[in-house]
Amino acid sequence: MVGRMTATSSLDGTVLVTGGAGYIGSHTVRSLREAGRDVVVLDSLELGRREAVIDAPLVVGDIADRDLVVATCNEHGVTQLVHFAAYKAVGESMEQPAKYWRNNVAGSVELYEAAMAAGVQDVVFSSSCSVNGTPEITPVTETAPIHPESVYAESKAMVERILYWYGQTSGLNSVALRYFNAAGASFDARIGEDWAYSQNLVPLAMKAVLLKDRELSVFGNDYDTPDGTCIRDYIHVADLADAHVKSLDYLGRGGASTAVNVGTGIGSSVLDVLNATAAAAGEPVPYSIAPRRDGDPVTTYADPRFAEETIGWTAQYGLTEIIDSAFAWHKSQVDLGR
Repeated sequence: MVGRMTATSSLDGTVLVTGGAGYIGSHTVRSLREAGRDVVVLDSLELGRREAVIDAPLVVGDIADRDLVVATCNEHGVTQLVHFAAYKAVGESMEQPAKYWRNNVAGSVELYEAAMAAGVQDVVFSSSCSVNGTPEITPVTETAPIHPESVYAESKAMVERILYWYGQTSGLNSVALRYFNAAGASFDARIGEDWAYSQNLVPLAMKAVLLKDRELSVFGNDYDTPDGTCIRDYIHVADLADAHVKSLDYLGRGGASTAVNVGTGIGSSVLDVLNATAAAAGEPVPYSIAPRRDGDPVTTYADPRFAEETIGWTAQYGLTEIIDSAFAWHKSQVDLGR
């Protein structure tokens, strides 16, 4: 068994961020740099953007390339790992499950084996609230049943279990962060969510209001909610990035492996999001009502108390900051012709 690193050596070393050229990854890289941490990014650039990494070293490659991971860790003095790199399209996962098993699950195993071979013992894993499926009770706590309803969600649940067993057999310490709905952009509009790849509500609303060439589809307005539309917990990407920094600090201080819900504890409906977008844009979002989608939970939002108790994290921003920052980012991209 590989011995547990001391808190000092772990926190003084470099953080390897896989998928660090992606949406949440790039914001986390920036937060780590602002916290004074040395960072190296490993990204295939299949879905990431080189410019989003800003000033961190970038290694282009695959998480399953054991030799590359070991060499990167050794060259940069890596002591901690943040693992984002994964496919995340729910619909695609049901149509091409092998793609998700190979990359999200088998690729993670190869990554962890290589990282441990290089002496890394702290991992923060990008998981998802989707591991719980349709929640039986809201707000959702960490003790809610694990009940994935897609191949994507199952891949996240499987990697959580893999991390648990690596903890038992190899002393690997981990925090699995179960995100709710990440949204927003950096407050200086330098990095944000590329709507070319995203099927999330906020960038789709921005596309509808800025491009003016489409209507947004709202899937159902007859749910048992105040305005008839589904309710979700939207968390600013800057808050989410901060949760990764705090999780690394927690592990570096010797914290035990755990899974943590990362959300605000506040639910916002689809129409809440569209109204906030209209306020930011100064004009309404064009939309039409479409039939309900199978499998959409009516209401889901986090109970954030455990996050505060364990890693000392609470959300600082709400829906207004999410939408205002997202609008500024997307408008800047349209103005640049992107």
